[in-house]
Amino acid sequence: MVDLTPLQLYLLYHLRKAKCDYAKSITKVTEVPIAVVVDALEDMERKGYVERVSGSAIKNTDAKLKLSHEVRKHHTYYTLTSKGKEAWKRTRDDLRKALNESVGSDKAYELLEFLKRAEHEHLIMIAKRLSITKDEAQELLDRCVELGLIVETKPKVLKAKHRKAKAKRETRCLHKYYKLSRLGELLLRIGK
Repeated sequence: MVDLTPLQLYLLYHLRKAKCDYAKSITKVTEVPIAVVVDALEDMERKGYVERVSGSAIKNTDAKLKLSHEVRKHHTYYTLTSKGKEAWKRTRDDLRKALNESVGSDKAYELLEFLKRAEHEHLIMIAKRLSITKDEAQELLDRCVELGLIVETKPKVLKAKHRKAKAKRETRCLHKYYKLSRLGELLLRIGK
């Protein structure tokens, strides 16, 4: 599963649930830019994990997220191939391992779980909690930001409700803080 990005891992899950869907709809769910989703779907199509759905109309039995019985296709719909379904079965059983391989660090899933509990946290606290050096933590954070799993936040003041790892009423922000992106939240939800 090393050849799939975290977004592509989520797309396997999404297309398995929805049966078929289009990029703009996936963008609304993941909050990832549409160009990135289209590139990921086209890359998966080249690798043989997804295929385009043919025809001029689509029924809601084929697209589980459609509300009306039948609609005209105004978008390019994608569905999983048998290779994609098989890849999802292998990934589903050990999403933690697949995500760690995709990011290139055995601490990636642990980082996402920590940020889910802590909500906002900075580099030094993350390094302490994951028991890694500051440089390793920075490398991991940069990689996760690049893949869209976490985002940098730049608040001036953090209230206690936004930073649960260190209980203080209020924290003045002198560091870069990080939190889960929508994609990171969705991947953690699948892993449960």
